[in-house]
Amino acid sequence: MARPGLEGVFADWKQREALAEGMIPMIGGLYRRNVAIYIHGTPLYNQSVIELMKAHRAVRQIEQNEMSEFETHPLLSILCSLDLGPAHIDIGKLTSAFMADSEGLSMADYVQRECKDIIHNPNTVTHDPVDVVVYGFGRIGRLMMRLLVEKTGGGHNLLAKAVVLRPPKDIIVDLNKRASLLRRDSIHGTFKGTIRVDEENHVLICNGNVIKFIYASDPAEIDYTLYGIDRALIIDSTGAWRDRAGLEQHLKAKGAAKVLLTTSGKGDVKNIVSGVNSDQILAEDTIIAAASCTTNAIVPVLKAMNDHFGIVRGHMETVHAYTDDQNLHDNIHSKERRGRSAPLNMVLTESNATSSVGKLLPELAGKLTGNSIRVPVPNVSMAILNLTLEKESTVEEVNGYMRHVSLHSAMDRQIEYTVSNEVVSTDFIGNRHAGIIDSHATIVQGTQVILYVWYDNEFGYSCQVMRVGQKMAGVKYPKVPDQPVTDSHAALELKATVATA
Repeated sequence: MARPGLEGVFADWKQREALAEGMIPMIGGLYRRNVAIYIHGTPLYNQSVIELMKAHRAVRQIEQNEMSEFETHPLLSILCSLDLGPAHIDIGKLTSAFMADSEGLSMADYVQRECKDIIHNPNTVTHDPVDVVVYGFGRIGRLMMRLLVEKTGGGHNLLAKAVVLRPPKDIIVDLNKRASLLRRDSIHGTFKGTIRVDEENHVLICNGNVIKFIYASDPAEIDYTLYGIDRALIIDSTGAWRDRAGLEQHLKAKGAAKVLLTTSGKGDVKNIVSGVNSDQILAEDTIIAAASCTTNAIVPVLKAMNDHFGIVRGHMETVHAYTDDQNLHDNIHSKERRGRSAPLNMVLTESNATSSVGKLLPELAGKLTGNSIRVPVPNVSMAILNLTLEKESTVEEVNGYMRHVSLHSAMDRQIEYTVSNEVVSTDFIGNRHAGIIDSHATIVQGTQVILYVWYDNEFGYSCQVMRVGQKMAGVKYPKVPDQPVTDSHAALELKATVATA
């Protein structure tokens, strides 16, 4: 659609706002049928009108086109008119692909062609719902619970069933405190929905999800079947055990089937970064680690850069938010320097992320060094990647390539790209990507490239953990479109009028 003149800007906004309002019940209705709607990798379910409009605007800025609610609304209406089986549908990519299509199909015919495998097919997924237990309820444990509740959908996914904690002095007091911590978060805001405390049954009811709180000292002694839980995926967010021997204690519990660790595993525990080596998850794997937040932030970017440019060597410096293992005031700590006051100091410490890279990307083994500086912010970190490439490049080429990867590759949910030169760390709180390329900070001089990668080391990382958990549980939906979409902003402008004809 052509850009309106200044006199028509407000009218244009109100039209787009009305379209976004109309999209909310359509997206919600599809979601309850387990049809999840995205726009270039960003989920649109459970979003407000303004959030939907911002998601469209972000795509327009990065995609460099004028795709808006005027184009996606009619496509979404067509999807709602179809008898669709469960699927994940990206209306951003689907709209872009339609605009670039040269066959002259109407939008309705094009959408039906792309969705042919899921129309009148209620059996598009073969997985069963999987019970999930969150073991530990700290920063990551609570965010994992928020995500599990958010993604319940029609109930054919990962189902939050229980939380396991050490026995407190007073269970009722503890239960109410846990509910309060889940309900309100100083960084991530309030819980989207309702939480009711059932003190008698030691249960929290979160948006209809009945979540049992189990208090136990030994993971091996729990009988989950007593609570109606079986063949459960245990998400261990405590970090108390990181090797196979320790994590296998969970599998001794009756009703437990698999374990997912929310940090880097040690020894022969398989570390997985979603979008990079998820294909290494086998049906028989019972213990998987989701690697660290920093590893998840840098590995997708390193893979993309190495695939296209080739990396000779590199160094990573992480400017990392302080974590709750540090001290508010100077005190004893098992790690060097981390005992000093976190809110008052920059604290130089080691990073294990670069050593993990060689295991995840064997082609880069021994090529990277790294360190970390903890800084006085509570969340959102930055990885600075100083890379020597096999061939010379330019800022335009590197940024153009990373922009393309963020929109049109299989790693679009891992890598995001920002074009703003005003962003700061708090702007990325709640970002669901593993890492975000700051395009204005990119430096290229011959074969030397420096990339600045932001990441929400709490929520963005939790989203990556969730993706690994879904793969472990066999939760898999057909995707529409099922092929990467080519960069098509010119074609989009050319055919923009077709969408609203």
